[in-house]
Amino acid sequence: MIRALLISALGLLLSVTSAVAATVDKTDPYKMMDVVSTTMFARLKAEQAQISQNPEHLRVVVQQELLPYVNSRYAAYKVLGPQLKKTTKEQRNAFVAAFTDYLVASYAQVLTQYTDQEINIEPAKAVPADRSIVSVRVDIIDKQRPPIRLDFKLRKNKKTNEWQGYDMVAEGVSMISTKQSEWSGQLRTEGVDAVTNTLKTLAAKPIRREAKK
Repeated sequence: MIRALLISALGLLLSVTSAVAATVDKTDPYKMMDVVSTTMFARLKAEQAQISQNPEHLRVVVQQELLPYVNSRYAAYKVLGPQLKKTTKEQRNAFVAAFTDYLVASYAQVLTQYTDQEINIEPAKAVPADRSIVSVRVDIIDKQRPPIRLDFKLRKNKKTNEWQGYDMVAEGVSMISTKQSEWSGQLRTEGVDAVTNTLKTLAAKPIRREAKK
């Protein structure tokens, strides 16, 4: 009985999340990030007690509130760079799956910095029709420490005209560029399978709250 109720509750939660995702206008990167950020940070604020007790819950928040708007395959392929052509379909799929889990863990770890701060989202700007990449700035304002600046980079799907995120720049440091540099040597010398295993290990590390400096 309890198990059935839990399954029903999970199904309801997923259906609500899907319904919210379906109503977001993905053709405007600024409006999309405004809705996604507002929804995600409102949930973080509402669930701080649960997050404080179990920081791993941040993975769930990221998976449900942020991941639907992230093109993790594109991001993974950018990390692979020229090594992409040397991989099989199975290797690519395994790498993308591991990289997606790594992204979730990385975003979750960054969000441990959020407690109840003010969130400022960059105002909407006109996007030229021929532009395929934009960056939307989100500032986390905390009176007790310097603001945390996050820039979400988004890419336009030319077929659907919808935007999806693929990189997060935290305080000027690009996650994609950092990982390209960090893993390029291992990709060349050990191959994609070794890096896939590295990603699995990194993604499995526990999410921990860091003490405020």
